Amino acid sequence: MKEIDEIYTRKEVDDLKAWFDRTPLPKSLRLDKAVFIPDVKKTVDRLFGQAYVCFENSKLLGGLNLLEKIKAKIEEGEA
Repeated sequence: MKEIDEIYTRKEVDDLKAWFDRTPLPKSLRLDKAVFIPDVKKTVDRLFGQAYVCFENSKLLGGLNLLEKIKAKIEEGEA
């Protein structure tokens, strides 16, 4: 996961998108104590819509940060 002031490259966003495209997603996901995602596929699709617009702006990387957290949770096998 990137530090708060680091930007992403287009290739990094594409690689992350490719990971999500080839990975089966759960219908819903409890990301942490405060965040529940009822429709993971729709959320991921919308976050990538934002990611491709904002990936070069370090002030607008919240969506990519959330995608990285979703990926990590799925990789942990907790989804």
